[in-house]
Amino acid sequence: MKKLSLLIIALVCFTTVNAQNIDRSKFIKDSLDLYINKALTNWRIPGVAVCIVKDGKIILMKGYGIKELGLPGKVDQNTLFMIGSNTKAFTATALAMLQAEKKISLDEKVTKYIPEFKLDNKPAGEMAIVKDLLSHRLGFRTFQGDFTFYNTNLNRHEVIEKLGKMKATYPFRTTWGYTNSAFLTAGEIIPRVTGKQWEVFLKESIFAPLGMTNTLALTAEMPKALNRTVPHTLIDGRLSAIPYCNIDGLAPAGSISSSATDMGKWVMALLDNGKVGNKQVIPAAAIAATRQPQDFVSSVSHLNGEIGFELYGLGWLLQDYSGRRLVMHDGGVNGYVSSVTLVPKENLGIVILTNTDQNALYEAMRWDILDAFFKNKNNHYNDTYLGYNKTNTTNFQAIDKKMRDSTLLNLKPQLSTGKYSGKYVNDLYGSLEITPGDAGNDLEIRFEHHPKMFARLQPLGANRFYVTFSDPVLGKAIFPFTVVDGKVTGVRVKVADFVEYNAYDFKKVDK
Repeated sequence: MKKLSLLIIALVCFTTVNAQNIDRSKFIKDSLDLYINKALTNWRIPGVAVCIVKDGKIILMKGYGIKELGLPGKVDQNTLFMIGSNTKAFTATALAMLQAEKKISLDEKVTKYIPEFKLDNKPAGEMAIVKDLLSHRLGFRTFQGDFTFYNTNLNRHEVIEKLGKMKATYPFRTTWGYTNSAFLTAGEIIPRVTGKQWEVFLKESIFAPLGMTNTLALTAEMPKALNRTVPHTLIDGRLSAIPYCNIDGLAPAGSISSSATDMGKWVMALLDNGKVGNKQVIPAAAIAATRQPQDFVSSVSHLNGEIGFELYGLGWLLQDYSGRRLVMHDGGVNGYVSSVTLVPKENLGIVILTNTDQNALYEAMRWDILDAFFKNKNNHYNDTYLGYNKTNTTNFQAIDKKMRDSTLLNLKPQLSTGKYSGKYVNDLYGSLEITPGDAGNDLEIRFEHHPKMFARLQPLGANRFYVTFSDPVLGKAIFPFTVVDGKVTGVRVKVADFVEYNAYDFKKVDK
């Protein structure tokens, strides 16, 4: 596999002579196409759409690859991709717009707008303000609760209700933890003060005024669109199309689908303090509010040797890189990952959309493009990230093979399959049902709030089972059952970290 394009090789040679003064801006015009097309192969990505804006002009707006594996339809600049958590900046901006219009205050308590809002930590629920929801500082661990909320049949009211049952991992406002259900809660303030649903408000107040005519607010709308990509993931090393997720119950946190063209309009407006031409569509004060740091996320080390900090504003991550402030965010949902990056000082914006969730190109390309514009030496982010990916994939495959080989030994569980069967409950999630599987000592699980999904359990001996979910995004895992005095009392459920890091303990109620 070749890792370097001819241009990059040439740049490396030249860099040794004049690393700081080289003009690498030609990389965008002359070699980015080659870079992306090679990356499609190396990362096994069906399609990519990219938009780069600089000084109020479109530098690049283009689609690459195909919409769906095995079909000829090509991605163009108007092809829709799900943008995942890049939705959050729209939600935060919408609320900041309402603040600019003096209809709400982001420093007001959440209960003023949603009286039924509460947290398991009662004083924290009573003190929480809107900014706490939008900056992930309620005390939860990153992704906590998302197995319960993500791609399930829960509606927005039920998500808010269950959020109140989650036990915080950390004390209130002490530790940053990315919380999608909190962003849903923030988005639900919009209908409380405007009388319009979140999706309607966004269409009328942001999408339409910016000319984002193809952008969709809800995941349910995506399958009906004509010019759309299909989501993909890797299943046992094989690239496969998968169903669209349905996260409209978490819509303000991640449900938008958009294109390079429409995201370019969004980015251009944000870089011009909310203006489209001479018209002020988004108040400048609203944009400024979303970029004010609210919480510390982590320290960051870059390939160029820089060590800095990552902060969180309202729907945006904030970093310093090569002497510039970056306003940025990534997004990921089933079959898609994306990135949006703003460099206000340089009047530069970068949008990268992909239709597989098994790549880091969306992140690596951001840094490689920034290095070109900043005239930095070539740090080869894409090559390095490919190396990381290869190592991680090899390690995962080895672990998975070991587990699959163990199931072929036909190891018997400690108890008969009937002893494990029955109903189990978890205070946050709800219930699941375990029944005997189709073969030998296998079991099958059906989950209350994932009606289209099931999991197959194969014995690994004792009370441990190797688990394969019918939804590949949920990954593979080992579920241990708890047995006391010869009776099954519970099971620990764990899904892929892509969805949630936390495990769930379910108690058996049907004995």
